[in-house]
Amino acid sequence: MTGLSTDVSTSFVRPAGTTGDTLFAKATLTSLGRQVAYTRVDFMNANGDLVAYGTHTKYVGKSATDPKNVKFSDDGETILEDDRPKD
Repeated sequence: MTGLSTDVSTSFVRPAGTTGDTLFAKATLTSLGRQVAYTRVDFMNANGDLVAYGTHTKYVGKSATDPKNVKFSDDGETILEDDRPKD
């Protein structure tokens, strides 16, 4: 989705570990209005402790309703509609 980023932030809560440790990320679409989208990403260590998070606010204008957008299931795990060319 094209648009203009109006705010991007990152907060580091605690040390994430050492080189080679695995981090997990969970991205959430907090809100999608007619012109603005709000997202958040949480980063957790292997113990499930929050180590960092980020937020992104983006002006999306009419691109939010573009019929060529990929549509996902509510949990974000499955593509429901995708008009992109297949390889």
